[in-house]
Amino acid sequence: EEQLVESGGGLAQPGGSLRLSCAASGFTFTRVVMKWVRQAPGKGLEWVSTIIVDGDRTYYANAVLGRFTISRDNAKNTLYLQMTNLKAEDTGVYFCARGDYSIKYGRPASQGTQVTIAS
Repeated sequence: EEQLVESGGGLAQPGGSLRLSCAASGFTFTRVVMKWVRQAPGKGLEWVSTIIVDGDRTYYANAVLGRFTISRDNAKNTLYLQMTNLKAEDTGVYFCARGDYSIKYGRPASQGTQVTIAS
Protein backbone atom coordinates (compact mmCIF):
# COMPACT_ATOMS: atom_id res chain seq x y z
CA GLU A 1 0.00 0.00 0.00
CA GLU A 2 1.34 3.38 -0.97
CA GLN A 3 1.95 5.63 2.01
CA LEU A 4 3.32 9.12 2.56
CA VAL A 5 3.92 10.32 6.12
CA GLU A 6 4.84 13.94 6.73
CA SER A 7 6.56 15.20 9.86
CA GLY A 8 8.60 18.09 11.17
CA GLY A 9 5.96 20.77 11.38
CA GLY A 10 5.36 22.90 14.42
CA LEU A 11 5.38 26.43 15.72
CA ALA A 12 8.11 28.80 14.62
CA GLN A 13 8.67 32.53 14.83
CA PRO A 14 8.80 34.76 11.78
CA GLY A 15 12.29 34.56 10.36
CA GLY A 16 12.79 31.11 11.80
CA SER A 17 13.34 27.76 10.14
CA LEU A 18 11.75 24.35 10.00
CA ARG A 19 12.61 21.17 8.17
CA LEU A 20 9.82 18.95 6.96
CA SER A 21 10.24 15.29 6.12
CA CYS A 22 8.11 12.90 4.14
CA ALA A 23 8.65 9.16 4.49
CA ALA A 24 7.49 7.24 1.44
CA SER A 25 6.63 3.56 1.17
CA GLY A 26 4.66 1.20 -1.02
CA PHE A 27 6.00 2.43 -4.33
CA THR A 28 9.34 2.86 -6.07
CA PHE A 29 10.32 6.23 -4.65
CA THR A 30 13.48 6.43 -6.75
CA ARG A 31 11.44 6.54 -9.95
CA VAL A 32 8.92 9.16 -8.93
CA VAL A 33 8.92 12.93 -9.13
CA MET A 34 7.84 14.35 -5.79
CA LYS A 35 6.32 17.61 -4.67
CA TRP A 36 5.15 19.59 -1.68
CA VAL A 37 1.84 21.40 -1.54
CA ARG A 38 0.25 23.36 1.29
CA GLN A 39 -3.07 24.64 2.44
CA ALA A 40 -3.37 27.82 4.45
CA PRO A 41 -6.28 28.21 6.86
CA GLY A 42 -9.46 28.90 4.93
CA LYS A 43 -7.70 28.83 1.58
CA GLY A 44 -7.21 26.41 -1.26
CA LEU A 45 -4.32 24.11 -1.95
CA GLU A 46 -1.14 25.70 -3.24
CA TRP A 47 1.77 24.03 -4.99
CA VAL A 48 5.05 24.76 -3.20
CA SER A 49 7.87 22.83 -4.84
CA THR A 50 8.78 19.89 -7.06
CA ILE A 51 11.91 17.78 -7.35
CA ILE A 52 12.71 15.38 -10.14
CA VAL A 53 13.79 11.80 -9.65
CA ASP A 54 17.53 12.27 -9.22
CA GLY A 55 17.19 15.61 -7.46
CA ASP A 56 19.09 17.53 -10.11
CA ARG A 57 16.24 19.83 -10.92
CA THR A 58 13.94 21.62 -8.52
CA TYR A 59 11.09 24.04 -8.98
CA TYR A 60 9.53 26.51 -6.57
CA ALA A 61 6.50 28.70 -6.28
CA ASN A 62 7.38 32.38 -6.38
CA ALA A 63 6.13 32.77 -2.81
CA VAL A 64 8.85 30.48 -1.44
CA LEU A 65 11.65 30.91 -3.97
CA GLY A 66 14.91 31.67 -2.23
CA ARG A 67 13.58 30.65 1.18
CA PHE A 68 12.64 26.98 0.79
CA THR A 69 14.79 24.10 -0.44
CA ILE A 70 13.38 20.79 -1.55
CA SER A 71 15.59 17.71 -1.48
CA ARG A 72 15.36 13.95 -1.40
CA ASP A 73 17.30 11.00 -0.10
CA ASN A 74 16.49 8.13 -2.41
CA ALA A 75 18.40 5.68 -0.22
CA LYS A 76 16.01 6.51 2.63
CA ASN A 77 12.86 6.97 0.52
CA THR A 78 12.50 10.38 2.12
CA LEU A 79 11.59 13.80 0.80
CA TYR A 80 12.52 17.00 2.62
CA LEU A 81 11.57 20.64 2.65
CA GLN A 82 13.97 23.02 4.38
CA MET A 83 12.13 26.22 5.15
CA THR A 84 13.98 29.37 6.19
CA ASN A 85 13.05 33.01 6.77
CA LEU A 86 9.54 31.85 7.53
CA LYS A 87 6.66 34.27 7.25
CA ALA A 88 3.19 34.30 8.74
CA GLU A 89 1.77 33.51 5.32
CA ASP A 90 3.66 30.20 5.33
CA THR A 91 1.25 28.96 7.99
CA GLY A 92 -0.72 25.95 6.86
CA VAL A 93 -0.78 22.21 6.48
CA TYR A 94 1.99 20.86 4.30
CA PHE A 95 1.58 17.72 2.26
CA CYS A 96 4.00 15.72 0.18
CA ALA A 97 2.71 14.06 -2.95
CA ARG A 98 3.80 12.14 -5.98
CA GLY A 99 4.50 14.11 -9.11
CA ASP A 100 1.33 12.90 -10.80
CA TYR A 101 -0.78 14.49 -8.09
CA SER A 102 -2.51 17.74 -8.96
CA ILE A 103 -4.15 20.18 -6.57
CA LYS A 104 -7.18 19.88 -8.83
CA TYR A 105 -7.73 16.45 -7.24
CA GLY A 106 -8.28 18.03 -3.85
CA ARG A 107 -6.61 17.53 -0.50
CA PRO A 108 -4.06 14.68 -0.50
CA ALA A 109 -4.95 11.55 1.41
CA SER A 110 -1.94 11.80 3.72
CA GLN A 111 -2.31 13.57 7.07
CA GLY A 112 0.08 16.42 6.34
CA THR A 113 2.07 18.33 8.93
CA GLN A 114 0.95 21.60 10.49
CA VAL A 115 3.24 24.61 10.24
CA THR A 116 2.36 27.67 12.30
CA ILE A 117 4.36 30.85 12.06
CA ALA A 118 3.61 33.30 14.82
CA SER A 119 5.42 35.50 17.29
